[in-house]
Amino acid sequence: MTITRLLSLDDADALTELIRENREFLAPWEPARAEEYFTVEGQRTLLQTVLEQHGRGQTLPHVILDSGRVVGRITLNEIVRGPLQSSSVGYWVEPAVNGRGIASAALAEIIQVAFTELGLHRLQAGTLLHNKASQRVLERNGFVRYGLAPRYLNIAGKWQDHLLFQLLNE
Repeated sequence: MTITRLLSLDDADALTELIRENREFLAPWEPARAEEYFTVEGQRTLLQTVLEQHGRGQTLPHVILDSGRVVGRITLNEIVRGPLQSSSVGYWVEPAVNGRGIASAALAEIIQVAFTELGLHRLQAGTLLHNKASQRVLERNGFVRYGLAPRYLNIAGKWQDHLLFQLLNE
């Protein structure tokens, strides 16, 4: 059963509602966001940008579904070709579906697409040190921890350390 699909501009309303409802939950895990991000217009602009990047082969943006309802996002970011054949993966799901295996299943789907359809060799993901749930999702899907990146990303308004994970297409 497929639980992800390529996002579309038609997802702007559902994603806006989802991020508004879960704003407080998502805030500690994401970059600080301008107010426009939480509007339908802001989401449409963001979706249009990532779909343009997708058209250039730079990203693969999907929504995560539960019984047909959008419950999160998963994206292959920064797809690099040439000798690297790599991408970084990021994902989130609303707290109402946490612990049900939905994020793990979505990641498994994206891994299949990355390694079979896109022919990538390597996927990377980073998590905040205390994000044990995301670390479990990665490990369930075969990712292995390979390092610590000090002050790696600006999350929730400050530079934060991240554990780095990778999965190789053997």
